[in-house]
Amino acid sequence: MISQRKTSSLVVCMVMVFVLILSACSSAGSSTTNKNAANNGKTNTGKTNNASEPTNATATEGTEATDPANDLPSKDIQGEVTVWAFNEKVFEEVGAAFMAEYPGIKLKTVVMPFGDLHDKLQTTIAAGSGAPDVAEVEMYQLNRYMAGNVLENLLEEPYNAGKYKDLVAPYNWERWMTPDSSQLLGMPWDMTPGVYYYRADIFEELGLPSDPAELGEYMQDEENLLNLAQILKANGKYFMEWSDGPIVWAGDEVGYFDKDMNWTRNTDKMVKVLDITKRGQQLGWAPHIGYGSDEGKQLVLKGDLVGVVSGSFGARGLQETFPELAGKWKVTRLPIGINVGMGGSSFVIPSQSKNKEAAWAYIQWSMRSENAWKIWAKHSIQPGYKDISSLDWYANTKNEYLGGQEEFKLYEQLSNDIPVKHLTPVDNKGWEIFIAAIGDALAKNTDSKTAIQKIGDDVLKQASKEIAAFKKAMGMQP
Repeated sequence: MISQRKTSSLVVCMVMVFVLILSACSSAGSSTTNKNAANNGKTNTGKTNNASEPTNATATEGTEATDPANDLPSKDIQGEVTVWAFNEKVFEEVGAAFMAEYPGIKLKTVVMPFGDLHDKLQTTIAAGSGAPDVAEVEMYQLNRYMAGNVLENLLEEPYNAGKYKDLVAPYNWERWMTPDSSQLLGMPWDMTPGVYYYRADIFEELGLPSDPAELGEYMQDEENLLNLAQILKANGKYFMEWSDGPIVWAGDEVGYFDKDMNWTRNTDKMVKVLDITKRGQQLGWAPHIGYGSDEGKQLVLKGDLVGVVSGSFGARGLQETFPELAGKWKVTRLPIGINVGMGGSSFVIPSQSKNKEAAWAYIQWSMRSENAWKIWAKHSIQPGYKDISSLDWYANTKNEYLGGQEEFKLYEQLSNDIPVKHLTPVDNKGWEIFIAAIGDALAKNTDSKTAIQKIGDDVLKQASKEIAAFKKAMGMQP
C-alpha cells in the first residue's frame, strides 16, 4: 500500500487559506494565450530567471528510463481511480484505452469546466476530503496547491519519478516543482511552445517570406519584423491578434520570481522588447481582439487577420473554427528571439487519495505508453518525453490542415529552447501590477527602461507581504 503523508489538517487548512488569499480564481481565456493564473482575460535567447540546480537529491540524480514499451506499470494492480479533467473528449478516449489494458482498475473520469475544476480541487483540499485520486491541473493553476504538502511529491517512494528527468526538457520538469526544486508536484505531460500560425498563401501573394523556416529566421530581426507588419498593414491586414503581444510573451518567458523570490522581469531584453512593442502598436499591427470573437472570426475569414500566436495546440483551434481554410496556414517560431511556453497541464495526486497505487499506474501509463500518446497526439497534445517524441510515427506526422507541414518537429526543437522558470502564488499580484503598468507605458509612450524598472520596484513594494507569507509557508529563508 502507498502511505499518505501525515499532515495536520489544521496546518493544511491554514496553508490553503493563505493560498486562497493569494490565488485569484482564473478562467482559461486570455488575450494572447491561455494565460497564467495571474491574468484573468487580459493580455504574452536572452536572459532567463536565475533558476539554480535542484537541491533535492532525488531530483538531481535523474536516471535514464527504460524503453517506453517496457516502462509500464504492472497489469496486476487493482483499484478504483477517480480522475478530474477539463479536456472532455480526449480524457474519455484515453480512459477507455487504459481500462482495456488494465481491467483490474476501475476508472471514473469526471469532466468539468476549467475554472470549476481548479476551484473545486482547491476547496476539497482545504476541506480535508472530497478530492479525486488524480486531477488534471493547468500550469498556471499549480500555485494554488503548492504549499502545505497537499499534493504527493512524485520524487518520493513509491513513485520515483526522478528517473524520467533526463527524458524531459528542463523547462517542463522545473515548472511542476516547488520553487526550491525539492518536490515534484505534477507529472510532466505535454509541451506547448509558443508559435506563430500564419496564412502562408497571403504572405506569398504579398511577396513576403512564406516558408516556415525562412519566415522564422527573417522575423528574428526586429527591423524585418516591423517591416513585415508595415507591409501587411498597408494592405489592410493585421500581423497578429494582440497589440501588446511581444512584451507579454517576453515576460512569460522568464516568469515573475526566481527561486529566491526576486523579480525576474527587470532585464535589458524586456526593455528592448517593450520598445519594439511600442513601435509595432504605433504601426497598428494588431486589432487587439481574439480570433474566436465574432469580429475576430470575420477578420480571419476576410483574410485581414493573417497571424495567430498560440501554444502549439493552436492548429487544433484554428481547424475547429475555420475548417474552410485548410491547407492555407503554416506555423513557425516566434519573432525577435522569444522562446516561451504557452500553457500546458499536468497530472497531480492529492495526498487525500486512498488509491495512490492505482492512481500512479494510470498516470504512468498515460505518460509512458505509446498507445496513450497516439491518442494524445491526435488531439494536438505534444509529448513531453524525448523518447516518445523521437518515434517515427510521431516525428514524421504531417498536418494536412497546415499544408502537410511536419509541425511536431518544429515544436520539439522549440521545446528545448524554453528557459527554466518557477511559478508561485505571488505571480497573481505580479501580473496585475505588470499588465496595468505596461498598458500605461504603451499608451503614454513612457521610456521603456524607466517603465520596466518601476514595475519591478512597485511589485516588490506592493507584494512584500505576499512574498513574505509565501516564503514562510514554504519554509524558505526570509
